[in-house]
Amino acid sequence: MILVTGSTGFVGNHVARYLLSRGERLRLLVRPSSDRAPLNGLDAELSEGDLERPDSLRHAVRGCRAVFHVAAEYKLWTRDPARLYSANVEGTRNILEASREAAVDRFVYTSSVGTIAPRPNGSPVTETSPSTLSEMTGHYKRSKFLAERVAGEFANDGMPVVIVNPTAPVGGRDFKPTPTGKIIADFLEGRMPAYVDTGLNLVDVRDVARGHWLALERGRLGERYLLGSENLTLRQILDLLASVSGRNAPRIRLPYTAAWAAGAASVAWSWLTGHPPQIPMDGVRMARYPMFANCDKARRELGFEPAPVREALGSAVAWFRGRGNMTGPYNPPA
Repeated sequence: MILVTGSTGFVGNHVARYLLSRGERLRLLVRPSSDRAPLNGLDAELSEGDLERPDSLRHAVRGCRAVFHVAAEYKLWTRDPARLYSANVEGTRNILEASREAAVDRFVYTSSVGTIAPRPNGSPVTETSPSTLSEMTGHYKRSKFLAERVAGEFANDGMPVVIVNPTAPVGGRDFKPTPTGKIIADFLEGRMPAYVDTGLNLVDVRDVARGHWLALERGRLGERYLLGSENLTLRQILDLLASVSGRNAPRIRLPYTAAWAAGAASVAWSWLTGHPPQIPMDGVRMARYPMFANCDKARRELGFEPAPVREALGSAVAWFRGRGNMTGPYNPPA
């Protein structure tokens, strides 16, 4: 039996589906308030609980040989930043403690490339790139940075922990959507008249799911692995989206100062209305430097061989155009 947290989220849902495609028996930790539509079609045991309720976690991990802790509060703007730290940092500590008590054989923690500070010159980061808490932009990245530290502390104490750091996953079943998915949705809906000069490392979310499995099977304990595919400028990403969707890509490049001003106005409006901003300031600040990554370590040690992202972008386009209709069988990466 394997426990997966975060199975109603984008990456966690794909991790669960990939594990099931391999014939694994799954237990999914699900909050009572979670929307369970993403779990349709999943042949798995559900365990109601919450990362902030240790008693529910002890019940969830009982009898499990491995845990994939994928759950996280992923918000670039919130009225209550303390909620991010409670869920992401203390929640991670709680599930690690419950897993240690249950003596699981392996614990795979899903961190983020966001816990590594981007290089001002745009050069790709690696697992050993120096980063400090003060370099983390916004509460989400700070909370994930601190949560990864907690996972590292348990690993240093001898717990069998492996850390994976996905870059920017794209593909179908992006229900909420994620900030990267929102870029795609905005592009398709004509809400992106201009772009900023930045870049991301994109990766097919199905490859990220397989990377989690490889980390379970081959990852060295206490190590972290970047799971990414292609370093692309935002202009290149939009051109790829244009080619798979038939829509025109914006050609106006927005100066960073103009993006900053638009973000400030959007966030100010959100504080008045309570609705999330269309342009989160943390997202604007993150875009100041390209977030490129060198994923050679995962290729070398895990055998991680991600596909080009064009097909994944096509899957994302199909998902957002017909949201809710992707109920067919899961197609794992080759």
